[in-house]
Amino acid sequence: MSDTAAGLGGTAPVARQLLPTATQARTRAAVRELVRPHRRLALGAFAMMVVATAVGLLVQPLLGRIVDLVADHRPPGSITLPVVLLVLVALAQGGTTVVGLALVSRLGETVLAQLRERFVEKALRLPLEQVEKAGAGDLTARVTRDVSVVGEAVRSALPELARSLLAIVLTLAAMAALDWRFFLAALIAVPVQASTARWYVRNAVPLYAEQRIATGSQQQQLLDTIAGASTVRAFRLEEEHTARVTRRSSAAVELTLRGVRLVLNFYNRLHVAEYAGLAAVLVTGFLLVRGGSVSIGTATAAALYFHSLFSPVNQALVLLDDAQSATAALARLVGVADQPSPEPQPSPEPQPSAGHEPRATDAHGTVTVTGIDHAYEPGRPVLHGVDLTLRAGERVALVGVSGAGKTTLAKLIAGVHRPTSGSVRVTTDDGVPRQGLPVALVTQETHVFAGPLADDLRLARAGATDDELRTALATVDALDWAGALPDGLDTVVGDGGHRLTSAQVQQLALARLVLADPPVAVLDEATAEAGSTGARLLEQAADRAVEGRTALIVAHRLTQAATADRIVVMDGGRIVENGTHDELCAAAGPYASLWAAWSGTRATADRTPTHHTSPHSTTSHVTTSPDTTTVKDH
Repeated sequence: MSDTAAGLGGTAPVARQLLPTATQARTRAAVRELVRPHRRLALGAFAMMVVATAVGLLVQPLLGRIVDLVADHRPPGSITLPVVLLVLVALAQGGTTVVGLALVSRLGETVLAQLRERFVEKALRLPLEQVEKAGAGDLTARVTRDVSVVGEAVRSALPELARSLLAIVLTLAAMAALDWRFFLAALIAVPVQASTARWYVRNAVPLYAEQRIATGSQQQQLLDTIAGASTVRAFRLEEEHTARVTRRSSAAVELTLRGVRLVLNFYNRLHVAEYAGLAAVLVTGFLLVRGGSVSIGTATAAALYFHSLFSPVNQALVLLDDAQSATAALARLVGVADQPSPEPQPSPEPQPSAGHEPRATDAHGTVTVTGIDHAYEPGRPVLHGVDLTLRAGERVALVGVSGAGKTTLAKLIAGVHRPTSGSVRVTTDDGVPRQGLPVALVTQETHVFAGPLADDLRLARAGATDDELRTALATVDALDWAGALPDGLDTVVGDGGHRLTSAQVQQLALARLVLADPPVAVLDEATAEAGSTGARLLEQAADRAVEGRTALIVAHRLTQAATADRIVVMDGGRIVENGTHDELCAAAGPYASLWAAWSGTRATADRTPTHHTSPHSTTSHVTTSPDTTTVKDH
């Protein structure tokens, strides 16, 4: 239920059950699992970064040597060698750094690509109920913002952080090599830096996690409000929804400002550490030079070493900001990627090989629904003890008033939802019962994927030939318009491509059904998007698409029910009638009432004088008849 629905009902917004987020330990373990197959690449990258950093550390001793030469009043030519060596060091450091960063980036991009693939694979397989409870905003935020944050960290933060940490360790080692007392003086800054890092991590981790959740809630509210804009306007709820958007946006902004204040305090503490450490090194150098323990050049090199630590230390600690943000985002991705895979769905009868046209008689299935109860929310059942059998090859129409539970039952049979209790089973011609159904579902909400029409069709059967695609299109009366497209089957459709009409989109979905060739087909108002002129065409296409299959048809128009082998009538989540069209009309029950209301409306439409009725008004008569409003299950 969306917040829009909650607002219309006058109740409080529904609390979202967000998708899982991995723990820090699990996130680290997931990263290790992803890196393990690329150990050689990781070791090579690490080795090159060590070489680049070590070469760079030769700069300070060479500068110190120049200082000693000048202090000793040596001739100008004596500094030629140190200067040449400085140039060589710069070239060597630049080359090894480029190679090292390239290897680190390659490692990071490879691991990120694998994580994205795992995430998308699991996201596409998440149970629909789980996604609905979390809200589209949560999943959208993870797919977009979280992936972007982790990707940016891999491309920039990870290489810089690796280089900075190496520079810190090796620079401190070099200071110790000059004189152990310089090393001790430099350590004065460490307690302040360490406490700053702990303080920052302690406060940043929950803050960024909370920020991610707030962003998801903000996106969810925007999606709910925009998707229900017409309803919001119709019920004059603009101010209420604007207030909700404002509240969630304000919460996200407040968390962002808290993050800014956190970073400012973080920098203030770092500056204190820098000044304290540099002062200690300078004082130590002064005392050692005065005592004759080291030369001025050595003291200069030590001071330069410590000063060179400013950049990597600050960089490493500043990157904690990106690292914590990326870690929070990564934990949300791993939380989804770690979701257990659903039980494998048994495949339908073997697909025809290339060159073998699908035949309706190739696939039959008997569907047995036993004692199904289902509730989307605990304590609010939608179906109650439903028992139903669809015999092999039988075409059954499912009708009832709005909210009777037709779509829910159809989705349970199709395997979109799992029943709260009870079972759904299919038995194919080989007599082997299978848990989980080889069922194809076609609804009125069909997506056209961006790309060539042929690729869109081959989503149902990847190996289908062009002739098989044309056969499937011809089966659903779509070959004529498909052949008339600018590039035929190669015409790009979907976003940015050729726009298809609503009827053509449904024919495309039915053609996919023909190509998939499942034993059982479920049509949930698959012809509802057509107007009065296209309704009969789509009904005929649907009839041919399910010919020879076991079919459950949630009837949008009662003409579909009248021609079915059997009609099942639902009311209040229960089956209340079951029989043929003639039997149910003679029984004078709920179906007879629906049929009488539908027939009366059709008769009224037929008697409407032609000269008073435009094509638009004729469509209006049909659209508002009981077969499209009363019978339709929202």
